[in-house]
Amino acid sequence: MKGLAIVYALILVCAVIGFGFLITAGYIALSDAMGPLTAALILAGSFLALALIVYIGLAISESRRRKRLAERRRASDAGAFLTTAALTALPLLTRSPMLVRLGIPAAALTVLALLREKDTPDS
Repeated sequence: MKGLAIVYALILVCAVIGFGFLITAGYIALSDAMGPLTAALILAGSFLALALIVYIGLAISESRRRKRLAERRRASDAGAFLTTAALTALPLLTRSPMLVRLGIPAAALTVLALLREKDTPDS
């Protein structure tokens, strides 16, 4: 692992130096065509615009990630709330004999329906 990290670091250093020379060559070519001050301003503006575009892209992706996390958290909280409410109401519901007679078969049918939906090949 250490050797691989060293090789990747060496590749990164060579790539950065290569990009530096590429930018320098672009500056030289641009300064021959337009003059040194104009070439420097064009390159500076180009890199600042590129940095701004990358920053905006990062901000958009971070915002989407936070929204997804918030939606997952809300869904999880809602499920926990419904489970807690059902468990809290269960003792009260079991006191009614009519509800017990109707509720147990209804719960069994619901469980069977849910199990059958999971077994279908479409899902």
